[in-house]
Amino acid sequence: PDEGETEVIIPDGVKSIESGAFKDCSNITTVTIPDSVTRIGKDAFSGCENLTSITIPDGVKSIESGTFENCSNITNITIPDSVTCIGKDAFSGCKNLTSITIPDGVTHIGDYAFCECENLTNITIPDSVTRIGDYAFCGCENFTNITIPDSVTSFGDYAWYYENR
Repeated sequence: PDEGETEVIIPDGVKSIESGAFKDCSNITTVTIPDSVTRIGKDAFSGCENLTSITIPDGVKSIESGTFENCSNITNITIPDSVTCIGKDAFSGCKNLTSITIPDGVTHIGDYAFCECENLTNITIPDSVTRIGDYAFCGCENFTNITIPDSVTSFGDYAWYYENR
């Protein structure tokens, strides 16, 4: 996008947003992704610090490593039911994210996936999740409601770590 662009509309028919496609595009505030997209690559929107609104289409299968890392102004995001994996650092540093619902198909929450999401207060983890990675929720200091199902058989090191300084 041009340096001054704030809204990105990805045209219908696009199937993949490649790795780093919009990385560090700090002017972007909204992105419209068509239903034709089935893959959003690693670090695709990483560092889009002014991104406030995005809807992930139903065909996307995984949130790859660093996809929305340091998108510090996103407040809410909907993960579609088609997603089965949330990768390493997928939402880390999304400081204003307040609530997230993880869909039933997700089996793995990667290392640092929600690390430093300091305003995250509510999270629902479905019965399909069996593993929560290292530092997955570290620095999430404002949780008021967490539901962890019996299906979780493995917590990574420091999965819920918070250092009160």
